[in-house]
Amino acid sequence: MVTAPQEAQSNAVPATPEPIDFTWRSSDGLQLYGQDWRPTDTAPGNTNPPILCLPGLSRNSRDFNDIAQFLQSKHYRVVALDYRGRGKSDWDKDWRNYALPVEENDIALAIEELGLGRFAVLGTSRGGLHALAMTFRFPADRMAGVIFNDIGPHIEMKAIHRIAATLGRNMKTNSMEEVARNLERTIGQQFPSFGRKEWLKLAGQLASEHDGEFVMDYDPALAHQLASLDDATPAPDLWPLYERLTDRPILILHGEHSDLLSHETCVRMLQMHPNAQLQTIQGQGHAPVLWESDTHEAIGSFLKRL
Repeated sequence: MVTAPQEAQSNAVPATPEPIDFTWRSSDGLQLYGQDWRPTDTAPGNTNPPILCLPGLSRNSRDFNDIAQFLQSKHYRVVALDYRGRGKSDWDKDWRNYALPVEENDIALAIEELGLGRFAVLGTSRGGLHALAMTFRFPADRMAGVIFNDIGPHIEMKAIHRIAATLGRNMKTNSMEEVARNLERTIGQQFPSFGRKEWLKLAGQLASEHDGEFVMDYDPALAHQLASLDDATPAPDLWPLYERLTDRPILILHGEHSDLLSHETCVRMLQMHPNAQLQTIQGQGHAPVLWESDTHEAIGSFLKRL
């Protein structure tokens, strides 16, 4: 059962500019967390599908705050989830459960318990992989469209090795400034246009204060998921999953400097899909932060087609 914190439950107005925090239980008993942005216009004539936002590997629902506020203003309901071991969701005692099939079951439970009938998915990186797999559970009359945020059916393994080299490290710092510096040092080449303001904003999405320390909001045991990869590990072939999406519209957001999603993969995605669009995010790499008005407008225009 999906439950809201007491302060949300006591609010007499279900539609609010602020997101409603909610939790749900996984099949193995973990308490998982999400945010629910309700449109202020709840008129019966509003047929906009809810937007389900799924974050990247070590990321959380805060990544979607900006785009959620924009879409809420356009009368969309936006739901963003924290996977197990990320954000405010419980950590799993067994790191092997930080696996795509387990998370897919968690996502499916949230969808059903929230009562999302027909919806669209905005998936950043790992979230886009979930969207590919979700075609087996949710046909086009349920999952009406997908926005891939810098992810596709072919993954450049050099990016996975880069991520694996830093995942689970520098988990605690003494200030948010230090979090920002660590991010700039590790992913600065992906975001060459970022200044201090942008790095601090990103740091606030990825870390929070606990007992005077600033801690990255994910279980460091997540790093075990990538530890076995080496230079000989091939990229998974996800093109058959992508073909299952040709019956619904998709939007591809591609970071100009991305080392995970190549231009060649984007071109092939467009060639294979009769109803696909590509939006390149200038000055950003993996994965675009979804803060800019141009990106918001591109997403909003795409959703009007659903």
